[in-house]
Amino acid sequence: MQQFDTYSFSGKKVIVRLDLNVPLNSEYEITDQTRINAALPTVKKIIKDGGKAILISHLGRPGGERLQKYSLRHIVKSLSKKLNVTVQFVGDCIGEEVSEAANKLKEGEVLLLENLRYYPQEKAGDPSFAKKLADLADVYVNDAFGTAHRAHASTAVISSFFGPKDKMFGYVIENELEAIQKVLENNDRPFTAIMGGAKISDKILLIEKMLDKVDNLIIGGGMSFTFFKALGGNVGSSLVEEDKLNLAKIILDLAKEKDVNLFLPPDSIIADSFGNDAQLDVKDNMEIPEQWMGLDIGPKAIEDFKEVIAKSKTILWNGPLGVFEMANFQNGTKSIAEAIVEATKNGAYSLIGGGDSAAAINTFNLQNDVSYISTGGGALLEFLEGKKLPGIAAIVD
Repeated sequence: MQQFDTYSFSGKKVIVRLDLNVPLNSEYEITDQTRINAALPTVKKIIKDGGKAILISHLGRPGGERLQKYSLRHIVKSLSKKLNVTVQFVGDCIGEEVSEAANKLKEGEVLLLENLRYYPQEKAGDPSFAKKLADLADVYVNDAFGTAHRAHASTAVISSFFGPKDKMFGYVIENELEAIQKVLENNDRPFTAIMGGAKISDKILLIEKMLDKVDNLIIGGGMSFTFFKALGGNVGSSLVEEDKLNLAKIILDLAKEKDVNLFLPPDSIIADSFGNDAQLDVKDNMEIPEQWMGLDIGPKAIEDFKEVIAKSKTILWNGPLGVFEMANFQNGTKSIAEAIVEATKNGAYSLIGGGDSAAAINTFNLQNDVSYISTGGGALLEFLEGKKLPGIAAIVD
């Protein structure tokens, strides 16, 4: 497979699939620059070599419509400033105007094309749409790990129009694959996985996979209440997947069978309604009163989990431990994030899953204190589950 770092892009037109799907506020201002920052090294390498960078991405879910709020025009200013070049922009991603702009590019220049998902052919994986994109360039670089699990035109189909020496991953995907391999295959022991989030159904395949890999499995967040109810506990009005109670029991049995230490939070911060102004209390998770719900792990759970994390040499964290977006229910997630930071300082390798886990780390300003933060949410989950990602397979296979 062609290696990005050793490739000379001098004089080449390079179409680069990035993940520039950044959050925007009502004024179309970027509220989180993480994905843009992640993309910079790849683009900088191309233009430093004297390549002509043609950047493509999606933004939001416009559903094939040209909606102003999903225009990539909104990120041109930020991208130009961070790259220290004037990023050119075309209000389309295929067509005569786009071809003309691509052909006029000089060495070291950057052209950003409009949202790929303005065309339904992108998500449909349409070969003719992919070819129109491919025809713009000499080289294809995929650096959008966050969309690698989608068989879209710009991630999985486009690569078929380039020879093996002219298609490759950028730094983001290379780093993602290296981090995942380090955690799954080249890990130091003890290996601890921390699984949070709302539902077991979202994480079941990952949990099953992790039971074959880890020494310790910490389960928190909303999904833990399905386990407590399965164990015969009273969980009040906490989130429970009634149809997954038997599955929770199976997971507990599997952990014992595979000699994995499975930790559930013994207590929770509970509230009498879902809101930051609710009345609060701390209760054992087997004894939550009716009409009350657990919205964060409690002080005993924090201490138990911190003790496990402190002894770990490899840590994978995917999913928050509570409703961290509300100030009254963020202490658990923040405390676990700080414990992971401390373990990392002491030599552990920490991989933070994308999505809400990455958002939490950024919220607490700890993004520079862990080993690696994934840019992929669903893509990371599927890769960890052992699934073949179309965007990866298109280059590797």
